[in-house]
Amino acid sequence: MILNNEQFKELLKQDKPVLVDFYADWCGPCRIQAPIIEEVAEEVKDFAIVGKINVDKERDLARQYSIMSIPTLIIFKEGKVVERISGLTQKQRLVELLNQAR
Repeated sequence: MILNNEQFKELLKQDKPVLVDFYADWCGPCRIQAPIIEEVAEEVKDFAIVGKINVDKERDLARQYSIMSIPTLIIFKEGKVVERISGLTQKQRLVELLNQAR
């Protein structure tokens, strides 16, 4: 699910862990990460939420979270950052981190 600023703020109010993929359409590694993110979303749908934020369209959010390289993946729990990863990340690692954030 691609998020705008308002949707992102609403998601952070959720009780579940939230994984956000900060990406750009022109980014090669982001295009490689995209299907992995989709697989993670399907696997964790019962206990976590997965979303994507386009850094070119949501520049304020990218600045707020100091996104310097993409993809950057951030896991939030109760509105707070609990994990931050820059670069390509394997599906199993993301699932493990979301399980830990439960």
